Amino acid sequence: MKTSNTQKLSLGLFIFFTTIILVIALYLIGNKQNLFGHTFRISAVFNNVNGLILGNNVRYSGINIGTVKNIVMINDSTICVDMVIEDKMLIHMKKNAVAAIGSDGLVGSMVINIVPGKEVSEALKPGDTIQSYNKTSTTDMLETLNTTNDNAAKLTSDLLKITTAIKEGKGTIGMLIEDAEMASEVKQTIVNLKIASSSASATIKELKHIIDAVNYDKSMAAVLLSDPASANQMKSVITNLEKSSEHIDGVITNLNKVVLEVKNGKGTVNYMIKDTILVDNIDETMKNIKEGSARLNENMEALKHNFLFRGYFRKLEKQKLKDEKNQN
Repeated sequence: MKTSNTQKLSLGLFIFFTTIILVIALYLIGNKQNLFGHTFRISAVFNNVNGLILGNNVRYSGINIGTVKNIVMINDSTICVDMVIEDKMLIHMKKNAVAAIGSDGLVGSMVINIVPGKEVSEALKPGDTIQSYNKTSTTDMLETLNTTNDNAAKLTSDLLKITTAIKEGKGTIGMLIEDAEMASEVKQTIVNLKIASSSASATIKELKHIIDAVNYDKSMAAVLLSDPASANQMKSVITNLEKSSEHIDGVITNLNKVVLEVKNGKGTVNYMIKDTILVDNIDETMKNIKEGSARLNENMEALKHNFLFRGYFRKLEKQKLKDEKNQN
């Protein structure tokens, strides 16, 4: 009887302590899964959840704040993940937060990492859907590495061909490396280019000094540069000068012909210049005309004093005075 009571007592204590341990474990697990605290839900949409399962942790800036509550396949490329978040974190989270799926260590379970946005945004509300970031999967990385390896192999092969051709002196680079004379010519060309560049720089500086020296308020150059009407007038003047130059050239040509004819003894001018007798006769004729004119004046003066013509000349003088008076 005593043994039976002892066994019963032991069994009762075992059940009691086991129940306490089970309750504590359930409490801890429920607390970890946010079963007993105040929580709210948010969602995020992914193209690939990368092995995420219900109950995985949700972290905000590295702190565990909730768990994955539900995973729903919307279509072949869209998966909606519902998360349960502790109510106390609501005041810290914004709508521009970004969710990404990662792993907890190298071989750990998957977690959802939520990163706050950099810009200012509105406060997050229960039931909102935040932005998501889909990381590159391991398969995609391996495919990219394979493609990179293939490209690297092709690049290495092409580089090998190029270096072999250069070593054999083929192409411009090969000739520059193998042919010393050509290398010297290229070097001289570069020197000439430097000299030409220096000359061009000096010319540009001189042009700059000339342009800076232009007085844009008073100089004719500034007027021609800034006033289209004056520039057109100057263009018209230059055109007229060209036409005048052509006419002057024609006149000079004609004068040359006349001078040449005079020089060759053609025409009256040459005859008058070279015939001295004609010149003397002309001088004599001019003297006779002057003497005749003087004598005619004397005869006219004598007629004025002659009593036969005196009345006629007086009449002419009176008429002249009368005409002058009428004019005044």
